[in-house]
Amino acid sequence: MFQRELKELTLGAMLSVTIARVSSDLSVAKFYLSIFPESKAAEVLDNINKNKVAVRFTLGKRIGKQLRIVPEPAFFIDDSLGYLENIDGLLADERKAMTRPEGWQAQDDPNAYED
Repeated sequence: MFQRELKELTLGAMLSVTIARVSSDLSVAKFYLSIFPESKAAEVLDNINKNKVAVRFTLGKRIGKQLRIVPEPAFFIDDSLGYLENIDGLLADERKAMTRPEGWQAQDDPNAYED
C-alpha cells in the first residue's frame, strides 16, 4: 500500500511494515514500520502520522468489504534492526578483544588443534 497508493508519504524512503497488530474490538491497528535510511525515519513517520486520514481511507478501500469498521491506524518505528546492529557490534568488539596474543602458537595450547 505504501509502495503504490501512498508512495508520496514515504518521501523517497524505503518503508516496510514489520508488525501489524489489531485490537480485539478491531477499532485500532498498530503498525510498526522499518524505514531505510534511518536518518529519514522520524521525518517519514511524522509525515505518515499527519496523513492518517489518507492512510485510513486507502486501507478502507482495500478491506472495506471484509470489515464493518476500518481500524484507526497508529504508527510506530520498529527499531529492532538497530538493536540487532548494536548487538552485532558488541559481539564483534568482544571477538576482537578475545583474539590470541601476538606470538601465540598452537603448541602453546594443549586444547588447540591445527586445521
